[in-house]
Amino acid sequence: MFEKGDYVIYGNNGICCIQDVTTLDIPGVDKDRKYYLLKPVYASGSTVYTPVDAAGPLLRAALSREEADDLIKSIPDIPLIPIRDEKTLEKTYKEYMRSNNCKAWIQLIKTIYLRKENRIMKGHKITALDSRYFSLAETSLYGELAVALDKPREEIKSYIADCIGHNNPEP
Repeated sequence: MFEKGDYVIYGNNGICCIQDVTTLDIPGVDKDRKYYLLKPVYASGSTVYTPVDAAGPLLRAALSREEADDLIKSIPDIPLIPIRDEKTLEKTYKEYMRSNNCKAWIQLIKTIYLRKENRIMKGHKITALDSRYFSLAETSLYGELAVALDKPREEIKSYIADCIGHNNPEP
């Protein structure tokens, strides 16, 4: 069970801080059921309530500083996504995003970055699908790393580049 003040990742809400573990005083809601009151770090004004006993795989602990540093060091070794065909691309991208896993987000970023580079070399533009999922993966990954490393989210991309060398593809 998580405690007040812990940072967690909750579904597509990104990194959140647990503001409280409480019951809800709402008609029709079990007064004895405990809920996490989550505040998304990068969505001011948002509040998320999720039952403690039903959070399941959507809720996980955020990376620690050490885990974030280890993850960044491992980026060059993280493989690309095996893409079977363009027809199932969105389904594949969704699976990687829904995995709620930093390595999967890095795989998405690296794969889409290289797809973009290949398209540009052929004189094509990046697809809207690639652009959307690239942005989603970056937002999720950089938000979590920013909190773990106690850095502004805007600095994470250059921090990663400095750590792994400028010659490597995204992130």
